[in-house]
Amino acid sequence: MMGPRQVAQGALFYEFSIEDHVPGDHLLRRIDRFVDLSGIRSLLAPFYSATGRPSIDPELMIRMLIVGYSCGIRSERQLCEEVHLNLAYRWFCRLDLADAVPDHSTFSKNRHGRFRDSDLFRRLFEDVLARCIVEGLVGGDHFGVDASLIKADASRYTKVEAAEWSVPDKVTRATQEYLQTLDDAAFGGATPVQPKTLSPSDPAARFTGANGDRAFFAYSTNYLVDLKNAVIVDVEATAPIRQAEAGAAKVMIRRTRDRFDLYPELLAADTAYGSADMLGWLVEDEGIEPHIPVFDKSERKDGAFPATDFAYDHSADQYTCPGGKPLKPYWRDISTGRPEYGKDGFKRYYARKQDCAACPLKPRCAPNQPTRKIARSKHEGARQMARDIAQTDAYVASSYARKKVEMLFAHLKRILRLDRLRLRGPNGAKDEFHLAAMVQNLRKLAKLVPAPA
Repeated sequence: MMGPRQVAQGALFYEFSIEDHVPGDHLLRRIDRFVDLSGIRSLLAPFYSATGRPSIDPELMIRMLIVGYSCGIRSERQLCEEVHLNLAYRWFCRLDLADAVPDHSTFSKNRHGRFRDSDLFRRLFEDVLARCIVEGLVGGDHFGVDASLIKADASRYTKVEAAEWSVPDKVTRATQEYLQTLDDAAFGGATPVQPKTLSPSDPAARFTGANGDRAFFAYSTNYLVDLKNAVIVDVEATAPIRQAEAGAAKVMIRRTRDRFDLYPELLAADTAYGSADMLGWLVEDEGIEPHIPVFDKSERKDGAFPATDFAYDHSADQYTCPGGKPLKPYWRDISTGRPEYGKDGFKRYYARKQDCAACPLKPRCAPNQPTRKIARSKHEGARQMARDIAQTDAYVASSYARKKVEMLFAHLKRILRLDRLRLRGPNGAKDEFHLAAMVQNLRKLAKLVPAPA
């Protein structure tokens, strides 16, 4: 029998519990087990006034931000609408049906003020990492490091020539942060080469075409990852420059050691981290095995013997060419006081002109030069160690494990939808990268740590 049309009738009393309507396997319910915000009130207390109206609960705003970054909701205006409508979001934010949702402008006021001044997002990231360590998800032996480009909130069509740009009369927050980071090793001080193009809306972002597509303004998010379960142990925002990314790796390794007593045995990375200075720092200063391809430009394009075909005698401090002739730094007595290495950190070894002229291998050794010369880095021992490691099975295994870092970047951009920043300036990039890395670790905890019965 066909039933009549059901017309909703308002009841006088309702018995409704949000708790009963959130599934037990919901992502936010699984994440909620590891969210501990009990300490943020004492951390933020010095940044609130003792008088005036009571503020919006900071724990509520942080929970809403976790919802946004966990579920890929990039707009704070949209986030407020979704929390207003979605029961699971209300449950996670500890809001009842009748509780009001804060206005989206509240986030901007707190983010640029007390949240940033207290370094809150960094503290929250480290709290979640500490929980990962307690749960046994961090091995602490094998680390991987990499960087990924994230588009800045700056249009490529409004770029200006750096030589023509000047500080405007009305300085924006992003411009002020750019001026403050001109000498920062992660941004303006990473390289003496100055950018040719700037964005008026976000001058600290760099114009780059490193992804092989059309150039765009971007920042780099740098991850230091424990390869046991792909837990992010540190995160840093830098300009998308190789020198800045290598410097960020050093900062993250030292900071992780100082704050969590994590000291890796090996570091896996790509060629961008295979410079002589970086390898020397890892091997000679930190005692870390570099599972990194050597950044080497000694390979000849004219078909001549590469530098690796020349045998080095450490006791005599000389090379021997494939023809059996020596190469030395000097062939005559040199007065003392001359530096052993040049400003670039290399020592040059030269063959004698008469040896090369009479050598039958000269067309294959120095086809376009009267003599052959070899440049040796002061960190050549570390470079050779990296070359030797690259021939082992352990290097092959770490190369596969390093893909976990790239998978985290893919998850960051495709699932969390952080392929373009919403905040401008270096501080805005840091805030977004810390929140996203914290959420990725929370999702890792929710996935790997079983829920209690």
